[in-house]
Amino acid sequence: MPELPEVEVVRAGLEPAVADAVISSVEVLDERAITRHDRARGDMSALLTGRRILGAARRGKFLWLPLASSTAAVEPRASWRPDKADRSDEDALLLHLGMSGQVLLRDPGAPLERHARVRLMVEHPVHGELAVHFVDQRTFGSLAVDRMLPTPDGAAGGFGVDQPRLPSQVAHIARDPLDPAFDDRRFLTALATRRTTVKRALLDQTLVSGVGNIYADEALWAARIHFDQPTARLSTRKARELLAEVRAVLHKALAEGGTSFDAQYVNVNGASGYFAHSLNAYGRDGQPCPRCGTAMVRASFMNRSSHYCPRCQRLR
Repeated sequence: MPELPEVEVVRAGLEPAVADAVISSVEVLDERAITRHDRARGDMSALLTGRRILGAARRGKFLWLPLASSTAAVEPRASWRPDKADRSDEDALLLHLGMSGQVLLRDPGAPLERHARVRLMVEHPVHGELAVHFVDQRTFGSLAVDRMLPTPDGAAGGFGVDQPRLPSQVAHIARDPLDPAFDDRRFLTALATRRTTVKRALLDQTLVSGVGNIYADEALWAARIHFDQPTARLSTRKARELLAEVRAVLHKALAEGGTSFDAQYVNVNGASGYFAHSLNAYGRDGQPCPRCGTAMVRASFMNRSSHYCPRCQRLR
């Protein structure tokens, strides 16, 4: 499943192409791709056609495109007032990539990919007409028009936007470690008080978002912490070190375009990331630990796997 770096790479590539663009048409090719959409709100195509996209935002693994009101969408840009724009972001187009979702930018006449599920045509004031293809081989990803809610802390809803609002379906998702409004103290307190283990805590999207199996293993290796270590037994110093390593791993993965093990994890232009070549723990069972040379171990964990060094990451 794409984690924070992969989703942020998609967001950053999508933003300049869709910010300030008007959606001219929506073609749902597979109804399974809109399972998150509340049909009681109306037909997705009707709700989106004619709307102006205000930007591209992300919280954890969720993407959304804030939408201007229908009235604001048809007004010339020069006639907009800031106060009007602030009030118009009542809806957003929410995107979740699931296990294999891709958001690809294409020329208007480009053929559809084999697993294309939704096609949006947008008219950008600078780039002209563009096609946005949502492609998903395993069909676990989904799109929805969702209503926006105010953030409880009054800070921006996610990375890439200034508005203190976020989609209702993302309201239960915690901020991620790269979010400027992420509360370190709250996270560290939760680690000290919850009766769980450290990797379970890192994968809990209501505690900290965007960290999945790959980057949890990498951060735990860097911090020399066993994946099954009870959080209550982590010292404050060690917990701070872990949070720092989570951020360092995510930043490095972003710089390298994310982790691509196959053709499913690509940016908006279809290019793969290369952080897989920098992995120290994940997927390296049987290989020597880059730090001490001990053979790395793979252990079952929550219907998936954990990779660690039995010497560097002892259970204490």
